[in-house]
Amino acid sequence: MFTGIIEELGTVREIAPRGNAAVMRIQARTVLEEMKLGDSIAVNGVCLTVVEISPSTFSADISLETLRVSGLRGLKGGDLVNLERPLRLTDRLGGHLVLGHVDGVGQILRRQVEENTIFLAISAPDELLYYIVPKGSIAVDGISLTVIDISPGSFSVAIIPHTAAKTTLGFKKVGEIVNLETDILGRYVEKFLQGRSESKQRSIDLAFLAEHGFLKQ
Repeated sequence: MFTGIIEELGTVREIAPRGNAAVMRIQARTVLEEMKLGDSIAVNGVCLTVVEISPSTFSADISLETLRVSGLRGLKGGDLVNLERPLRLTDRLGGHLVLGHVDGVGQILRRQVEENTIFLAISAPDELLYYIVPKGSIAVDGISLTVIDISPGSFSVAIIPHTAAKTTLGFKKVGEIVNLETDILGRYVEKFLQGRSESKQRSIDLAFLAEHGFLKQ
C-alpha cells in the first residue's frame, strides 16, 4: 500500500520482453535504500515486485495484465518514472491510500499554466469517472491529487510547483497517457451497499434514522 507521495524520479534503463510479459530495469537512488528482493515498489502508480538489485538500479517483472491495463507498455529507455516505496505503519499518511492496482489509463487533454500552478484536464473512461468526485482523491501516475471538477469524459486537477518539480506531471504534455487509480474507499462503499440491496436489507435513509431515534420528528 502506498500514499501517492512520490519519493523520486527514476530513469528507465531497459525494458526487455520476457515471453508475453517484460522485465524493466530502473536507475534510482533514494528507493534503493534498504531495498530487498521481493519488495514492492510503485512505478508510475503501478505496484511491481523487485526481482533484482544492483548498486544503482533495480529490476521488476511486468505481467501481461499490467501491460494491458497500464501505461507502462509505452515506456522506453531514458524515460523518467515516479517511484514510491510502500507505506509503513509508522509513516504519516500525507496523500491517500493508494494500492498500486491501476484501474486504467487516461490522456492529458489540456494543460494550462496560471502563475505557478499547472491545471490539467485528463480523460477517463465512464466506468472510472463514476468513482471520481469533486474534492475527492485520485492517483495519477501514482501521484495523490485532489479532483477540482468533473466534466463529461474527463476530470481536472491542479499541480503545485513542488509536485511539478518532483514528478512526471511537471513535464508531461497534452496527448500523453497517464495511469489512473480511483479511491478504493468509494469502491468498498459501493460493494457494501450492493450487498445490502441484494440481501434485501433495509437501506439507511432519513426515515430509518428517524424511526431509530437519530432524527427529531
